[in-house]
Amino acid sequence: MSFSWPGIREGLARTSTTFQFHQCFRALRRREDVLRSFRDQAALLDALNRTSGDPEHKNRILTALVRSAQRDGPEADCALTLLLLALWPGLDAVMRRARVRRLGTPDELASEILARATEAARSLDLQRVSRIAATLVMNIERDLGRAMRRESDRQHLHGEVDPDWIVAAPSWAAQGQMRTELHGDLTTLIGRDTDLVLGSALDGFSQLEMAQRLGVGEAAARKRYQRATARITQDI
Repeated sequence: MSFSWPGIREGLARTSTTFQFHQCFRALRRREDVLRSFRDQAALLDALNRTSGDPEHKNRILTALVRSAQRDGPEADCALTLLLLALWPGLDAVMRRARVRRLGTPDELASEILARATEAARSLDLQRVSRIAATLVMNIERDLGRAMRRESDRQHLHGEVDPDWIVAAPSWAAQGQMRTELHGDLTTLIGRDTDLVLGSALDGFSQLEMAQRLGVGEAAARKRYQRATARITQDI
């Protein structure tokens, strides 16, 4: 599906003018005290998008919108739409910077920013965040950059691999047999530290996690790991 960044903004604005949306906004006003002074959604957005006004009051409004967006039902969608429209200047700045950095095509960036803004709003921990707008925009930009770089790296790697060189991964039985043989070889070489080395180097556990599994201190586990890997290196 193709996304146009201006088209997303127009679609959100259009949605906010429907009768059903107005009914949902009235329900939000009844639930959230901070919204009751706004006669309709247009007045709310006008207050949030003005450069003047009390920043703390705006932050309380955004907090109420995030809280409502994290609930179920049509009111949640209404709150999310209002939140996206309120954050649009910040999201638009993220879009411009992403295009300058060439993180993706305009349509790719538009869909990614929309998806990440939605996810960020619905997963934001209100107990740990004080500045709603700044936190959401910064998190979206950070996660967008990471995701687009990962995808770029994946495509670059995929383009460098000759399909003729790709072989099927070994079966689970074969992997188990290889693990058993490796365990036996390492036990002959480093003895009791085999599980520590395999857990840290092959299975992805930290040395602290392996220390807890083996019932030893982290410092002792680190020394044993260093000694064992040095022994392996010497014998290669």
